[in-house]
Amino acid sequence: MASTKELKTRIGSVEDTMKITNAMYMIANNKMRKAKKAREATEPYFETLQSALSLAMHHLPDVDHPYFDARPGIAPANRKTAYLVITGDKGLAGAYHQNIFKLLEASLAKTANNQIYVIGQMGVHYLRRRRIPFDVNFMYTAQDPSLGRARDIGTRIFDLFREGLIDDVYVIYTRMQNAATMTAEKFRLLPLDADTMAEPAEDIKNTFALYPTPEAVVSTVVPDYVVGFVYGALVESYCSEQNARVMAMENATDSAKDILADLKLEYNRVRQANITQEITEIVGGARAQKGK
Repeated sequence: MASTKELKTRIGSVEDTMKITNAMYMIANNKMRKAKKAREATEPYFETLQSALSLAMHHLPDVDHPYFDARPGIAPANRKTAYLVITGDKGLAGAYHQNIFKLLEASLAKTANNQIYVIGQMGVHYLRRRRIPFDVNFMYTAQDPSLGRARDIGTRIFDLFREGLIDDVYVIYTRMQNAATMTAEKFRLLPLDADTMAEPAEDIKNTFALYPTPEAVVSTVVPDYVVGFVYGALVESYCSEQNARVMAMENATDSAKDILADLKLEYNRVRQANITQEITEIVGGARAQKGK
């Protein structure tokens, strides 16, 4: 049985841990709210881009554009597949990173000629530990995603595709469906797939015309569409990471409370036993003295 001194030390350690987990909970919650506001502020612009792209596709029923070219003449073994993997910079986020890495490894097993572009220090550490090659010159932080960073990343990836240095571009990121559910997902960003484009609304179809040509509109809109998707994936992943950390710290705080309650109960039990023992010894000593 532990002594009262040992139990007091453990109680102090658990209370200190609770302060840390509670502080991390509040910090992550604040970061998540800020990221959501930033995303909501830019959503109308990127929704307009998507509408323009879907309208252009409506005017191009038979798509013949390099951004939609799946390059079927390239054998699967020779296709150069790029993975843009979005991770976080810190741990203590539950299963957030494990789900991303699991999806990445499953994807790498299906393609032969892979190029990995990773965002976030946790992804860098994981790939180095597993000895998985990645582009060491392509390193970006996951903290505080910005449109400028997304434009830099999206433009670099887009230029590699346009120049034929990569044939397929997949983004592996985490989408937050609601406050309790986050899913690691893989999305093919390039080449674009006309079948996945949302059908434009009827009033937009019949009201707007595209100038100078639908092809020119596609050439202009697609680079910004790529940047917009990258930005959305960065923010969505960052929100998911912070939400996962909020949940992890909340669970850790709750567990610490349970442990603390058990320790305090044990402390009181040991303390009471010590008091009882002392009383017994005093009574026994008094009786011994009386017997003399």
